[in-house]
Amino acid sequence: MIMIIDIHNHSDWHRHNLNSVDTDEYGIDKAWQTNPVIKRYPGNPILSADDVPYRSDLVFNAGVTRYQGRYVMVFRNDYADSASKAVQGCNLGLAFSDDGIDWKVEKQPLFLDSGSYPLGMAYDPRLTVLDGRCYMCFATGMNHGVSGGIAATDDFKNWEILNISAPDNRNWVLFPERVNGKMIRLERPFAMYQRPGDRFDIWISASPDGRYWGDTELLLKTESVPWVNEKIGPATPPIRTPKGWLALFHGVDVDASRQGWGWSGNWRKRYSAGLMLLDQDNPYKVIGLSRGPVLVPEEDYRYEAEGYRDYVIFPGGMILEKDNSVKIYYGAADIVEALATADLNDLLTLCEPV
Repeated sequence: MIMIIDIHNHSDWHRHNLNSVDTDEYGIDKAWQTNPVIKRYPGNPILSADDVPYRSDLVFNAGVTRYQGRYVMVFRNDYADSASKAVQGCNLGLAFSDDGIDWKVEKQPLFLDSGSYPLGMAYDPRLTVLDGRCYMCFATGMNHGVSGGIAATDDFKNWEILNISAPDNRNWVLFPERVNGKMIRLERPFAMYQRPGDRFDIWISASPDGRYWGDTELLLKTESVPWVNEKIGPATPPIRTPKGWLALFHGVDVDASRQGWGWSGNWRKRYSAGLMLLDQDNPYKVIGLSRGPVLVPEEDYRYEAEGYRDYVIFPGGMILEKDNSVKIYYGAADIVEALATADLNDLLTLCEPV
């Protein structure tokens, strides 16, 4: 049974009024800052185009996990025309690390296509280790819409494609454990006709095997997140905690007055990250939510404020370490990959009961 929360009717919550706040010259709300319990790694970014041994201009939105004794990252790699700054193509890169900080990129891009399946372009990967295998959720751009996909591997050389959705759906993440015997997936379909504009929500589905998905329900709606005025979507695969399944999600606010943002000069959106907590035995139930964004792109961090798309933070991996610390991996300004850390208990404290 799903619990759809409506924060508008709760006296302790209120929608952020974008027209009444103190803003800087770019329209950024000065009151919005990364929560102090989250610390950016001082050596950021941890991966950029300079680290990639093949054609690369934009490195971002990576999936990161720990598998077979190593940290593994699959990152989105875009390449562009240097004169026009127009993106010309996209592939997925593969990197490994012993400590989750220093990464070595494999010499060739990673391709899902086995030669027999017309996958097309794959991007925005998310990694989850489940039942001893590494699963990758990804988006794929086809001629007739955007679809989500799931593939599994044991060696990062051979991939089994388990599922490609009908358009339009993307931003998938898998839970690292089965719940009541089923695989669980968070996703973000495009509700274009019923809800004009980018008013997209987070949904949840279940599967016995990763191939056939159903039991789909609305999990968290944009109206329940008071610091966005556009869309939300899954970000990191959840991690199991004593209090429930903890996950970061992305939220977007848009302001038409923003000028000169991004390579295009007309980027108007800001991507930040919030936290949600789902019931451990029934992940269809939201039991906690951060009051505001917990990780916000800030002007002091140039790699977050200046890039292909300015003021974008997009988490794609969250790893719980043995000492209860948490590594958060996020794409910054759609141009580099960065790292932040926090204590698990501090993150759980930010998830207020709903």
